[in-house]
Amino acid sequence: MKRIGLIGGMSWESTVTYYQIINEAIREACGGLVSADLVMHSLDFSEVVALQKADRWKDAAVLLGSAGARLAHAGAECVLICTNTMHLVADTVEKMSGVTLINIVDETAAALKADGRRRPLLLATRYTMEHGFYTDRMRSHGLNVVVPEEDDRGAVHDIIFGELCQGEIKDFSRQRYLDIIEKARSKGIDSVILGCTEIPLLINERMLALPCYDSTEIHAKAAVRFSLKKNDINKAA
Repeated sequence: MKRIGLIGGMSWESTVTYYQIINEAIREACGGLVSADLVMHSLDFSEVVALQKADRWKDAAVLLGSAGARLAHAGAECVLICTNTMHLVADTVEKMSGVTLINIVDETAAALKADGRRRPLLLATRYTMEHGFYTDRMRSHGLNVVVPEEDDRGAVHDIIFGELCQGEIKDFSRQRYLDIIEKARSKGIDSVILGCTEIPLLINERMLALPCYDSTEIHAKAAVRFSLKKNDINKAA
């Protein structure tokens, strides 16, 4: 089993989900009392958010890259940034860590393409929806990503930071997300990307009429495949 490195704490609510998914998938694949070989560096989210708001992405890249390097020093053979937004600095993190970075955008794109999806709606933070790093990388995989209208993007972002990252789950906000998805259907979307690792705390595929792609689950299970050195572990994939 290869050791997994997690850069977490952004927010810690979703990092808990990573830890749970990875260990459940390892146990299901291997049986018995087997659990994941992993190390984690959990960052102070308030520091990361301050850098985001100040548009200091180079400083944020160094912060996360340093965390990745420490994980590699602790024996991690791959690194995961446990959040979509901070994949904006993924190239720097991979370079500084010196080990494989499992990219959440690439893994989500692969899952969409495997199911024949081509025009997904992206729900995420403003940074992820409005900076080009996510949509451009998806386009390189042949996917035409749709984002909500401006007011709706603001609502999605505010709910993430004002509620989900603070452990608050509200029915009104859930309905707001569902309304945004329904509105996007008129644009011909064929699926929905839960492109923020906190969003699955609020909505899931059982609530949607369209196919739903949970980026947190996809990302975590990609780490399991890497760790077990197999591509055919159906139970863990």
